[in-house]
Amino acid sequence: QVQLVESGGGLVQAGGSLRLSCVASGNIFTSLVMGWYRQAPGKQRELVARITAGGSTNYADSVKGRFTISRDNAKDTVYLQMNGLEPEDTAVYYCAADLYQNGHYDYWGQGTQVTVSS
Repeated sequence: QVQLVESGGGLVQAGGSLRLSCVASGNIFTSLVMGWYRQAPGKQRELVARITAGGSTNYADSVKGRFTISRDNAKDTVYLQMNGLEPEDTAVYYCAADLYQNGHYDYWGQGTQVTVSS
């Protein structure tokens, strides 16, 4: 069983920055593929960024060059550094863990709200 707890959301002006954190319990963090998803009102949940156990990363086109995903295995934590925030980035952001590295995310955090004002 893996529990995920996000933090770091909030209200920021356009052009600003936020860093989201997600701490994982369960003593298997180093083997997990971790992802950050977001869901805006009236829209489907979308994958924003993912990082493999080995540190390879992928990003949605909409955030490339602005967002950076990273992990600290010593702290069982994955981060999402968000720079150049835009009002379109407003959403609830979720941390997720892919236990079997098959593209299916088995565990989810509770979500953290990010609001970007124009």
